[in-house]
Amino acid sequence: MPSLKSILGNLLVLSLAAIAFSQEPNVEKRYPLSTDSFPHKGVPQGTVTEHIWEQSTVYPGTIRRYYIYVPAQYKPEFPAALMVFQDGHTYLKEDGDFRVPTVFDNLIAAKDIPVTIGVFVDPGHLNADLPPEPGWRPRPANRSVEYDTLSDTYATFLLEEIIAAVRKDYNITNDPEGHAICGISSGGICAFTVAWERPDQFRKVLSHIGSFTNIRGGHNYPALIRKGSEKKPLRVFLQDGSNDLDNLHGNWPLGNKQMYAALVFREYDVEFVYGEGAHNGNHGGAILPDSLRWLWRDYKLP
Repeated sequence: MPSLKSILGNLLVLSLAAIAFSQEPNVEKRYPLSTDSFPHKGVPQGTVTEHIWEQSTVYPGTIRRYYIYVPAQYKPEFPAALMVFQDGHTYLKEDGDFRVPTVFDNLIAAKDIPVTIGVFVDPGHLNADLPPEPGWRPRPANRSVEYDTLSDTYATFLLEEIIAAVRKDYNITNDPEGHAICGISSGGICAFTVAWERPDQFRKVLSHIGSFTNIRGGHNYPALIRKGSEKKPLRVFLQDGSNDLDNLHGNWPLGNKQMYAALVFREYDVEFVYGEGAHNGNHGGAILPDSLRWLWRDYKLP
């Protein structure tokens, strides 16, 4: 016959198990899009054109799509602001998380952001031809090299190749305060790297679930920010969620918290919105309109 001590021990184990199973599972929160992400009657719509870049000298052997959004309010005689998006197709999808052309239409019409030309750049494929459709299948083979590397190489590619080509057809301001850059995941750290390396060209950064982890050394940024001899003239918006990735490269929520803390320590103009989302664009897309308002606040085109 089991002892009283044994019976009480078994009851305690069963009680703890019952409590554990009765707890709510860790379910990712889903955020609804705001009205700014949907077309508004009477708001002028910009145009989006698709282009191919296949003669890169910075990344030889790559081929990629890029897209140009031109707002209805653009007039060639007046310089426009510029905003560049990495993983461009992700930010363009009409039924996606971000829907940037629609958001731009609404915010430009409301004068919440300046008249802005958007350039949406996809990562490079290492094939002779592009896949029939933009997307992740097959995954662009050069993406991590371009996005996760801590150097000025990708900034050089953007400025000397893609943006130089766009400038041939459109009048873009030379004011670095009028240049913003954005990306998601590895594209988020890439956006920061471009501005960090070339603050003479980009002063505004929007990072969604940025990969400030040790994929190619991105975990070093908080220390570089804290110990850097020179504070750079950057405005930075960070977004992440408590259900983001935790893997061999690092912990994404922790990486973003460390970035925010370092930027605050050096008194940068920084905002961090931390939610409960996972490694996707849902939360970032839901707050995109307000993110853009914050990023472009007080800016007037020269």
